[in-house]
Amino acid sequence: MGKEYSLQEALKLAIKGEKDSIDFYRKAAESATNERAKKVFELLANEEVGHLKSFFDHYKGGEFGDLESYMRTPPDTNNPTYKALLKAVSGSTIEQQALEIAMKEEKSVIDQYTVMAQDIVDPLVKGIFARVVKETQGHYDMIEDEYMHIMGMVDKTDQDTYVRE
Repeated sequence: MGKEYSLQEALKLAIKGEKDSIDFYRKAAESATNERAKKVFELLANEEVGHLKSFFDHYKGGEFGDLESYMRTPPDTNNPTYKALLKAVSGSTIEQQALEIAMKEEKSVIDQYTVMAQDIVDPLVKGIFARVVKETQGHYDMIEDEYMHIMGMVDKTDQDTYVRE
């Protein structure tokens, strides 16, 4: 059966990580005052739910209970990323700080899932990790675009204008 234990451990870590991301993005959306940033955070939370479901479908452990119950569990307030967000919420630049935290976290997830996928034997689950890495890169790009917008930098939508002029 190959590295089944490693596969299950990777899935367990991924499930926990995706739940932490959902909680982070939901809290960021709830705290954001900028409507565009709020929508970005809501979209990211919903996409993370899809990732969580993908991993949950292949996990054989029972400590999380069923998916719906697990989704209702409170956020892990000991998670360093969530702690950083709670600290940022008390400041005046919530969107900027939340986006900075999110970019760092998404990059970390890309690196972590890429390493995990290397040891996974099951082609279906390996494919799920590969798909989530690709989608996470899309998340990173979206967050970076929103960060550039919030900071008043030239973003991708403006680049065509500047290049043509």
